Amino acid sequence: MSTAKKEYKRVTVKSLVDMKSNGEKISMLTAYDYSMAKIVDAAKVDVILVGDSASNVMAGHETTLPITLDQMIYHASSVIRAVERALVVVDLPFGSYRSDPKEALRSAIRIMKESGAHAVKVEGGMEIKESVKRILAAGIPVMGHLGLTPQSIYKFGTYTVRAKEEEEAQKLMEDADMLEKLGCFSVVLEKIPATLTKKVSEQLTIPTIGIGGGKYADGQVLVVHDLTGMTHEFNPRFLRRYMNLYEEMGNAISNYVKDVKSMDFPNEEEQY
Repeated sequence: MSTAKKEYKRVTVKSLVDMKSNGEKISMLTAYDYSMAKIVDAAKVDVILVGDSASNVMAGHETTLPITLDQMIYHASSVIRAVERALVVVDLPFGSYRSDPKEALRSAIRIMKESGAHAVKVEGGMEIKESVKRILAAGIPVMGHLGLTPQSIYKFGTYTVRAKEEEEAQKLMEDADMLEKLGCFSVVLEKIPATLTKKVSEQLTIPTIGIGGGKYADGQVLVVHDLTGMTHEFNPRFLRRYMNLYEEMGNAISNYVKDVKSMDFPNEEEQY
């Protein structure tokens, strides 16, 4: 299988399927604001996820549950204004799609119309089948999400690895197959055994995106605040930090405070 990298001026849902077919891995990161999205897009990340993880890293909540649809639209709109290349996918937040397919469609339409996003992401399998069908029927691209689904954290009771037992693993494979047959263009696999990720990735023609799912996924996603080390207390096994921005920013700000207090800033060249 070829691993030659094609240059994409604009990444689309079709681009991701092509990447899988060509053996090219897909890069995906979160972003929640204009400035960060500008940096992420310029680095040629393929997919930007406006995740409901904004509830954690932007607002300081313990879970993803409190964030609202209006807040997701605000974050997505900020990201869209910065992006020239990446495909922008937006999480439908908790309470906006699972119980009522009509509400799911209304929520998805609001995100697409009011933010300009390119696709939405939903968590779950068979239990959200009708909602997914309704959204897809309206022509809105959908990315699935299986395994550890943070919106169901109180049901799980823990952030531990999912689908280690045969019954849950089998259901996950069936759900992934269903999401593909319905028309989803990709599926995120979160915190499941690498061997299961391999099985699902080989089973599907649409790409899988792993987070804590091992190397056999067709792509990988991380929260940008974790990758850059802006967050420093979150240390799961799957996270690789590429810098320690928490420490570097802290040092820079401390130096600024020191320079202001000592009247070193601003100096003669830094005033009018």
